[in-house]
Amino acid sequence: MLATLERPESKTLRPLDFTLPPELEAREPPEARGHARDQVRLLVSYRNHDRVVHATFREIGDFLDDGDLIVVNDSATIPAAMTVRHDGSELLVHLSTRLAPDVWTIEPRQTSVHEGERASLPAGGAIEFLAPYRGSSRLWLARLDLPQPVFAYLRQHGRPVKYAYATGDWPIEMYQTVYARRPGSAEMPSAGRPFSERVFASLEARGVRAATITLHCGVASLEDHEPPYDEWFEVPPQTVDAIAAARARDRRVVAVGTTVVRALESASDDRGVVRPARGWTGLVVTPERGVRAINALLTGFHEPKASHLAMLEAIAGRRHLEAAYAAALAGGYLWHEFGDLHLIR
Repeated sequence: MLATLERPESKTLRPLDFTLPPELEAREPPEARGHARDQVRLLVSYRNHDRVVHATFREIGDFLDDGDLIVVNDSATIPAAMTVRHDGSELLVHLSTRLAPDVWTIEPRQTSVHEGERASLPAGGAIEFLAPYRGSSRLWLARLDLPQPVFAYLRQHGRPVKYAYATGDWPIEMYQTVYARRPGSAEMPSAGRPFSERVFASLEARGVRAATITLHCGVASLEDHEPPYDEWFEVPPQTVDAIAAARARDRRVVAVGTTVVRALESASDDRGVVRPARGWTGLVVTPERGVRAINALLTGFHEPKASHLAMLEAIAGRRHLEAAYAAALAGGYLWHEFGDLHLIR
């Protein structure tokens, strides 16, 4: 199935708001804090009675059952940030989403550009700004003129997208999951970062299975009232079969990250039956829409009023989400891509 989905409108979308103390922002990878990637903390919250359990990620198998299926996003993070020359000065741009072999949506950071303008890239490359991207106040359609294939070029001249809360310059390997296979994400599908070969071996020994989807994540720094934009995804037949097998045994389908939820919900029908699909999705999962394809979610902690919180509310309900986030704040859990994890059961 080739999918191109429209965004459902939400008249009452008010994502959870709270105050995030600066000390709870994870500013560096756990490895830089003296921990392995699988030693971050794990908050497990039970929707039925709002109970929370404090654990470490290595213990995730204690909260899953024989026959449960975890679904991960195998998109690999690309070094999507580049410094360009524009109007005689240096400009930072973030590549976001590849639309065609040489056409991308990009984000010029903290500057203004105009249609038809060009900027110089290293090694004789160039960017031509074509037009503002539909519905966005910050993204542009742009054509890249590069001396070599884009991913090879980025490996030489790009660097990982980094935001103000992060300290230090970390190599692209710090922004990869251990199962990343298909390059295309401007930002890491970060809920899967804590998985290690040790954790996968432990889950396999418990009878927990794993399957993959692909969804290439664009840049996430949306402006107020700006809807999430279209992203390319694929749900392969073998994953559909694994989901059907788990359901036949009355076991859970556990999405690892909001990107997996978006892909599986985009590939499901009104009854929650998931079918093979690939294409572009603009789906926004809201409490009004609900979820159909998954039973549990492993995710990071999201910023106040982030659109992802509406998806979490669709899965867990507002009361439970408030209780879980209150526990995370009180417990000193860390936010952002290098932070701690939340399993919603």
